[in-house]
Amino acid sequence: MSIPAPAVPRTLTCRAILFDMDGTLVDSTRIVEQVWTEFAARYGLDCAEILRTSHGVQAIDTVRRFAPAGADATGLAAELGAMERVRTLGIVALPGAAELLSILPGNAVTLVTSADRILADIRMEAAGLAMPATAVTADLITHGKPHPEGYLRAAELLGVAPAEALVFEDAPAGIAAGLAAGIRTVAVGPNTGPLPDGVLHINDYSSVCATVETDADGSPTISIRL
Repeated sequence: MSIPAPAVPRTLTCRAILFDMDGTLVDSTRIVEQVWTEFAARYGLDCAEILRTSHGVQAIDTVRRFAPAGADATGLAAELGAMERVRTLGIVALPGAAELLSILPGNAVTLVTSADRILADIRMEAAGLAMPATAVTADLITHGKPHPEGYLRAAELLGVAPAEALVFEDAPAGIAAGLAAGIRTVAVGPNTGPLPDGVLHINDYSSVCATVETDADGSPTISIRL
């Protein structure tokens, strides 16, 4: 019987890290599936197809895609958002996420999420994670993932070029957004779909190590060992 060779440690160096939230830092799968299951049942829609395509995408975009003709998409998205805000049971941080965030300098981290700011605050708190000082939420951008706007905005806010940043994402739409922004992207968890060439994968952050060095001008250089 052959024994697989141990994985070679992979180290990436960057000046800023941009995290998605749901599925990447926070496990909110139970609630997300509850809400979309109820939405699908109301209109007799294919719930499996909605769940397959909704991860990482703004709720309004999913509603517009699946809601019956003539439905008030904006009103439905607002209703779904209100449902999500009062459901926190079962929300937890991904293993190692809190430890990694505690190591990273605050001026080099941004949350880039398809949730609005209110929901992002609720879910991060429910998971016991500190909200980064900088966050790009759905209410701050015009185009949601897979469009790169959110990640480009995040890099700009942190004052780094896309090539100097690193994205952590869990869903195909978010991975596509990171790559479209010209940012190296690491896929997280089991729901990434087929990975584009060059995209590394981790199950969670339990084996991720980070070291930070600071330049004379205060700019950090982060080494991430996956």
